[in-house]
Amino acid sequence: MELPYQIATDCEKLARICAAWARGLDIPRLQNAAPWLILSKFVSPLKDFMQYASLDQFLTNAKAQIGKGPLALVFAEDDVEVESTLLHHIKAGFPHVALLAPQGISVSREVEAQIHHITFAIHADEALFTAVNRVNVALPGIWLYYCYNAEYLFHPFCESRNIRELLAFHNEERRDALLSYVVDLYADDLTEFRNAVSLDNAMMDRSGYYALGRPDAANNNHPKERQLDFFGGLRWRFEEHIPLLRRKIDRIALFRTKPGLVLRPDFTFSDEEYNTFACPWHHNITTAIASFRTAKALRSNAGSRFDIHDFRWHNSIPFQWHSQQLMDLGLMEPGQWF
Repeated sequence: MELPYQIATDCEKLARICAAWARGLDIPRLQNAAPWLILSKFVSPLKDFMQYASLDQFLTNAKAQIGKGPLALVFAEDDVEVESTLLHHIKAGFPHVALLAPQGISVSREVEAQIHHITFAIHADEALFTAVNRVNVALPGIWLYYCYNAEYLFHPFCESRNIRELLAFHNEERRDALLSYVVDLYADDLTEFRNAVSLDNAMMDRSGYYALGRPDAANNNHPKERQLDFFGGLRWRFEEHIPLLRRKIDRIALFRTKPGLVLRPDFTFSDEEYNTFACPWHHNITTAIASFRTAKALRSNAGSRFDIHDFRWHNSIPFQWHSQQLMDLGLMEPGQWF
């Protein structure tokens, strides 16, 4: 629902007054909060404008709500680390973050006030792909990102440069999509962390990643230009538990929407240029998504849970939650963005 212009203007003024008031009274929790979060503490009805009973309701006024974006879609399959996922992407600089989750998954009032909360049947067949494609149709020309809960986007120098700066540079390079490597994270002790998720004790593989040429069925299976299938991490080490079509770790997770574009179930797009890792003349930026999703699945599925007692091996290292580590390991490329 879009606020009338005058009401929106008055609300913005009130939010600034509240922020100034918080600074004057030296209230740390409010000093660094977003204006809308501060305002929500005093004008609770505004919270209703950020909740949607369905994706249809969100898309009805999506253009007015989102504007030029970028927009991050977080799909919650369960209640594991939902808030930390949302806060990570808010901190990354996404001005709009939407949580798509089934009923029963909730977040705190403080987080709720900063997001669009959409009731969504995530466990329906190809639910994520259907939703992303519908948003693509409703919001042409914006940068769109998608991920699951307990997944965290990293881009080069993200500690000092936000996502809008990244996209501005990528736009100057005349690129409309960014390749992401999904880097598996897992807890160091499955006895203590039975679902394999621990932000403070996260581990990752430092090696074991490789790429194969992506065959083109329309051209006698010759490799496609500037396209590769990437493998590694838990999906490689425990491949006997992973369906063949789900073993890749590459994902085009950040892209510019446009009419006619379709995200396919293998995380590639109908426009082949979107699936390339670089332009023809030099390397481009790539990103990484640090993800507990595979570890969670291997620990929750009956077919693998009792066969796996420890995800660690001789190439396991602590995850440092820093972009430099990912670049040093070759899991992220700064391209020409120095």
